Amino acid sequence: MLLDEVSLRVGEGAKTALIGANGSGKTTLLRMISGDLAPHSGAVTRGGSLGVMRQFTAREGDQVRDLLLSVADPRVRRAAASVDRAEAAMEAGGDTAAQMAYANALAEWGDAGGYDAEVLWDVCTTEALGMTFDQCQRRPVDTLSGGEQKRLVLEALLRGTDQVLLLDEPDNFLDVPGKRWLENRLRETPKTVLFISHDRELLARTAQSIVTVELGAAGNTAWVHPSGFDSYHRARVERFERFDEMRNRWDEERAKLKALVLMYKQKASYNSDMASRYRSAQTRLERFEKAGPPPAQPREQQLAMRLRGGRTGKRAVVCEGLELTGLMKPFDLEVWFGDRVAVLGSNGSGKSHFLRLLAAGGSAPEPEHEPVGDLPVDPVAHTGVARLGARVRPGWFAQVHGRPDLAGRTLVSVLHRGDERRSGLPREEASRALARYELAGAAEQTFDSLSGGQQARFQILLLELGGTTLLLLDEPTDNLDLVSAEALQHALRAFEGTVLAVTHDRWFARDYDRFLVFGSDGAVYESPEPVWDEKRVVRRRG
Repeated sequence: MLLDEVSLRVGEGAKTALIGANGSGKTTLLRMISGDLAPHSGAVTRGGSLGVMRQFTAREGDQVRDLLLSVADPRVRRAAASVDRAEAAMEAGGDTAAQMAYANALAEWGDAGGYDAEVLWDVCTTEALGMTFDQCQRRPVDTLSGGEQKRLVLEALLRGTDQVLLLDEPDNFLDVPGKRWLENRLRETPKTVLFISHDRELLARTAQSIVTVELGAAGNTAWVHPSGFDSYHRARVERFERFDEMRNRWDEERAKLKALVLMYKQKASYNSDMASRYRSAQTRLERFEKAGPPPAQPREQQLAMRLRGGRTGKRAVVCEGLELTGLMKPFDLEVWFGDRVAVLGSNGSGKSHFLRLLAAGGSAPEPEHEPVGDLPVDPVAHTGVARLGARVRPGWFAQVHGRPDLAGRTLVSVLHRGDERRSGLPREEASRALARYELAGAAEQTFDSLSGGQQARFQILLLELGGTTLLLLDEPTDNLDLVSAEALQHALRAFEGTVLAVTHDRWFARDYDRFLVFGSDGAVYESPEPVWDEKRVVRRRG
């Protein structure tokens, strides 16, 4: 049982956030609301046409046109498929019948609103990609960044005709200007929006009410907080205090009834007049116990991340005249042991390449600088020098969790086997480590079958066990639920080592005291405060 007795209502025009633990059933709930899945019991009622952004927006081999069609009206999708078939038949033969079929398909395309859709798509591609629809409609989607894909789909849904939108993690892969754009559009749109997000800043700025999927032993339930994120944490604490109070009252009342039964039992043993009162007290106790205790308090996640680190040389990272070929201009940098450096800038500016270069050990890595784990690190084209200090062992958290070294392997087997720099754990110890990361229930699952948040937590666990002294974190909070993100922040504060984190998470960045900014002019510079408004680096696009 994944979800049990879930009830919620999203009013017309409301902006409601859906949050909860990774793997608790948020995406499943959206799929039931959208009609992709049928619930075993209960009912889903919708008013108005529905637009859906799924967690993974594109399929392998898709072009830009396919991506836009995936969120278009079903009639437009069907008409597009007919046009494609008719075009293929024309190219194959081109006889009179094929020409007539093509003409009919084009007529249906117009009747379905296809030409109006193309006008809309032209606006969307111009805003999201800086190109007209004609210029990019046949472009493979995998040549776009994750942020560009998200922005394009969001443009289409928010500008489209659907009155109700379901958005599954719409902010993932968006840089901060993109997130600010999304926040403004969500506040402005008259559409009804139910969205999943783990971005605390976005929740604080947009959510008018919050639905929490809460963990329960007999199936997860939902609690609706009818206000915004600023009052959410206090309301949740008070809710849990009420659970404790109700249970205490129930236990006290039960104890009183049992004492009453015992008293009348003793009196009835020597006074027959008390027998009826004894039976009455027994009946009251039976009815009370049959009604049962108040609802059990939902289970809270208990994460204990223990990123230990260790002493290294004073200079942990040194860059001299470092230029990332085709990405950023030369820059110098010194990072000292214990520094917390947030790496900021727009999508595609080279931040992930910079972390990957350090993850490989720099320009000329020594054996002591080999990264923890078996994750292969592709080389990064560069000039100048990037080198790591003495006893610096990099641990890399990759933004995209596709881990060929872990694919097809269960979590417990990965921990049990170990790797070149991490000793294997006995199964009992491995199970305890997984339990600290709320992954015990997924011990026998393969890595690639986990949710994005569970994969992220497991990667952090491997960094903990690998003995890294330099954490290189590429968007670590993107898929983490709120509790996991806060647990990571707590663990990083206790980490004895150096941290460089690429992030677009404004809440997460509050813990950092140095900010390395990849600017829109190709320059890399330091700032005493976070800089979120750097635009995309202007480069020639193919």
